[in-house]
Amino acid sequence: MHESILSTLAPENWPFSLEFLPQPAYMVGGAVRDALLGRTREYLDLDFVIPSKAVKVARAIAHHYKAGFVLLDAKRQIARVVFPHATADFAQQEGDSLEVDLHRRDFTVNAIAYNPHTQEIIDPLQGYVDLQQGILRMVSPANLEDDPLRLMRGYRQAAQLGFTIEPATKAAIRSLASHLGKVAAERVRVEIGYLLANSQGTPWITTAWEDGLLAPFFKNASRESLLKLAAVDTASALLTENWQQLGTQLQEYVRDSIKTTWLAIAKLACLVNPDPELAEIELQELTYSRAEIRGVTTALKLLPQFQVVDMSLREQYFLFHDADIVFPATAVLAVAINNLVEAISGDKPLYTAVETKAMSYQVLAPLIDRYLNPDDAIAHPTPLVNGKELIATLDIPASPIIGQLLTEIGVAQAEGKLSTPTEAIAYARQLLDG
Repeated sequence: MHESILSTLAPENWPFSLEFLPQPAYMVGGAVRDALLGRTREYLDLDFVIPSKAVKVARAIAHHYKAGFVLLDAKRQIARVVFPHATADFAQQEGDSLEVDLHRRDFTVNAIAYNPHTQEIIDPLQGYVDLQQGILRMVSPANLEDDPLRLMRGYRQAAQLGFTIEPATKAAIRSLASHLGKVAAERVRVEIGYLLANSQGTPWITTAWEDGLLAPFFKNASRESLLKLAAVDTASALLTENWQQLGTQLQEYVRDSIKTTWLAIAKLACLVNPDPELAEIELQELTYSRAEIRGVTTALKLLPQFQVVDMSLREQYFLFHDADIVFPATAVLAVAINNLVEAISGDKPLYTAVETKAMSYQVLAPLIDRYLNPDDAIAHPTPLVNGKELIATLDIPASPIIGQLLTEIGVAQAEGKLSTPTEAIAYARQLLDG
């Protein structure tokens, strides 16, 4: 046990020197847990507990290394130092001893400490045993109630670690479910985001819904919603197998500043009201960003069009124009819903009660091929003229008519009726005269 944690958590791998930490000082939480599991991270996320003056220690480190400093909680003396490839949180010890502090944590696997000065492991709650058995066990129901976000965090950590939640802990989470409604929506949203990020999270979102944790946040979520979630995972695997580039795009973030993938946008669309306007209100209440909301509402609006079998070139042109960067999320959602069938058996978990029809995605194949071809004139048209050129050449004022003319020129170009700027200008003049 010691060799694995020493090599992973050795101070020489930290972004700051051990000399800056007073004695005693302890590393706790996820970094210790992951090191004991042999899990490595490219981005270091370290947590330290210090008996006194934690914020002062953090300030000194930030000042010396010219790193970012954030005071997270002045009352409880918690601060964060942000390095280019690591984050280190420093918290004042709660209670008179480290053992008292560890007994206030959420789960036993997160209540293991490491003393970098002595290379000693402190594990009063037998968290290492639970780590070896792949079990998430609460320290106490009172600790979960103290911060109800820990209820949802339990499902998220079980998903990330591939662990099971032991029965007494599961029962406590279920009994405390109503308390989650007291937590700020943005904090819950972050935990749900982790569960939406990959297929391992889907069964745990299902469990969270069954245990009453999602009701305050996704009022429209139903058993059908959860079937759709699982179907999106299956559809994503199917599309990735056939179009690797599309699979890559599904894993990309909506924006660099927003760590939500397009696959998560498709899943989010399964949990909200299917009416785009009502979904927008729902997502605003959950403090989602404008980019995330636009992604979900665009997918919901365009979903019926993605299920049309024989679209004209004109219809395809408008579809690509309206979908834009939301195309991958809408495509995977459309395939998922096409593939979805009723639950096979009521006694099976919802996430296994999904079947796929391997051929159904082929309806979308021509559209996907167009979207992935940067030279496709319908999916990615190169304008023959712009608005300024129309105004100058046709001698007409700036008005909404310019936009309408450009659209009609684009459609005619997609249909192969126009191929040069001269033809485009002549077509616009013809439209005006008509």
